[in-house]
Amino acid sequence: MLEPDRVDYKSAGKAPTLEVPPDLTQLQRENRYAIPEANRGTATASGYGLQQNVRPTSTAVVAPKATADMHMERSGNQRWLVVKQAPETLWPQIKDFWQDSGFLINFESPQSGLMETDWAENRAKIPQDFIRNTIGKALDSLYSTGERDKFRTRLERAADGSTEIYISHRGAQEVLVGQQKEGTVWTPRPADPELEAEFLSRLMARLGVEDTRAKTAAASVVSQPTRAKVVKGSNGGYVEVDESFDRAWRRVGLALDRVGFTVEDRDRTQGLYFVRYVDQGRDAQNKAATDKGFFSKLFSFGSGSDKAISAQRYQVAVKGAGAVSQVAVLNNEGRPESSSTADKILSLLNDQLK
Repeated sequence: MLEPDRVDYKSAGKAPTLEVPPDLTQLQRENRYAIPEANRGTATASGYGLQQNVRPTSTAVVAPKATADMHMERSGNQRWLVVKQAPETLWPQIKDFWQDSGFLINFESPQSGLMETDWAENRAKIPQDFIRNTIGKALDSLYSTGERDKFRTRLERAADGSTEIYISHRGAQEVLVGQQKEGTVWTPRPADPELEAEFLSRLMARLGVEDTRAKTAAASVVSQPTRAKVVKGSNGGYVEVDESFDRAWRRVGLALDRVGFTVEDRDRTQGLYFVRYVDQGRDAQNKAATDKGFFSKLFSFGSGSDKAISAQRYQVAVKGAGAVSQVAVLNNEGRPESSSTADKILSLLNDQLK
């Protein structure tokens, strides 16, 4: 687990305007804070209180305490929270959690249960050397780790009315390129399961669990190893997972988040995820157009291309047969996809489902 002081994110985007959370009681307008008229002479707190007939009150505006009825589950290197609350109740709390953690919300869809942050930098990774301690506070924007992270949160409604919360991480790093190292390019970093676990434990604490218990839950949850393998069939390849449909469906959703898919829709009764896929390497490079790090500012001039990267549409089908499930890639029309891209997608999913 990461140390608490080693996570300090700051988004490069523009922060939204301050909004009053909808679950807070609005303060009533009162005139007890009005400035006394000048012709009343010297103003004192006791005298003014008597004139306004102000009575002390103990009422305070406090955010409602979330339930602590939750636990963490794990399968392989994937972890998720199970909370005894409806997704509609948890959604605004999770959104506030990410914003208070230093992130901007780049995309949110309550209908599909998806929320994604903007790229942000973990400022705690910047070395606290003598130079930065003396002048770095005034020129803090010149310092950069050359790394960015973004997180996707997915909420799944369970049959018993509870909610399963999945957090997936994606990373990018800035690498020097060229014979003279005159340029930089953003390249993907592997997903960090421990960083996902850190934010899951912090979310547990935010939702009402004591900090110590939340960290213990993330560190001590028993791993349930699973097996997955790529199988070549007559109609193309598929990933065979030694799990029932219910568990395979949930884990495939988290795997899609990790490897860069955008889930546009899903049909659990048919076992289908309708997705768009952009290669993480291209997505990370495209990020440089809107968020240039320190090395880019130093070695390059002008702005990069802001053209959107086109994404191919696919269907990811999950089919259960007892204790075993099959995960296949279909094209946008629902027919088996046998291209090299489909093979790459199956390989990525297999790595996440092992």
